[in-house]
Amino acid sequence: MKINWNYVKLITLVIVVIGLYAFADYRSRSKNIAQINIEFVGDQGLYITEDAVNKLLIQNYGRVTNVPKEKLALNKIEKVIEANKMVKKAQVYLSVDGKLEAKIMQRKPIGRIEGENKFYLDDEGKRMPFSMSHSARVPIITGTISGKSLEDVYEILKYINKDKFLRKNVIGIHIRKESKYQLRFRVEQFVVNLGGIDGLEAKFNNFKAFYTKANRDKTLDNYNVVSLEFNNQVVCTKI
Repeated sequence: MKINWNYVKLITLVIVVIGLYAFADYRSRSKNIAQINIEFVGDQGLYITEDAVNKLLIQNYGRVTNVPKEKLALNKIEKVIEANKMVKKAQVYLSVDGKLEAKIMQRKPIGRIEGENKFYLDDEGKRMPFSMSHSARVPIITGTISGKSLEDVYEILKYINKDKFLRKNVIGIHIRKESKYQLRFRVEQFVVNLGGIDGLEAKFNNFKAFYTKANRDKTLDNYNVVSLEFNNQVVCTKI
């Protein structure tokens, strides 16, 4: 029987390539992690620091740089990082040059609750603890704090955050009682009685129209209370 040497060479070449790939893969997986790179995405203020993330990893894995790559469970590392109350999402992967890369998205506070219990309210309406590393410049929430009032305040904060004028000027929300909310502004001395959260868009549009005219007429300092509680009206109380 005549041997097809071309076929034999092809089979041999395939076996060698597979062998080299398997050997290279084994060596790669057996190597220890060379370095850890931590990148924070989203909010520029660091509510959790790189040192804090490293401590989390050390507490759960020891020195990660001493661990062979094949022994790392990346999904478990992600869960360890995401267990921190400052973290919204973590993505962990290995780079081709043997580095452990961690991309961390922090939670974003949109309001600061100053009641019997103190905490941030984040952009998903969840409670977020204060950070030792960074203090967020967000509206301060005071008054009668309850589950229902926090739900309402979250809706108000969401609206404020998507409006450039309000985001720049509103520095506080006072909860007089449920469905009775009061806004405080950065410069103006008057307070704004918002009432409940019904018809927020119409209320704020009316307020901005009033503000634009009063600012043009230089009469903003004449008022101590601006009420948006009445249907499609802005009612002002003079000093």
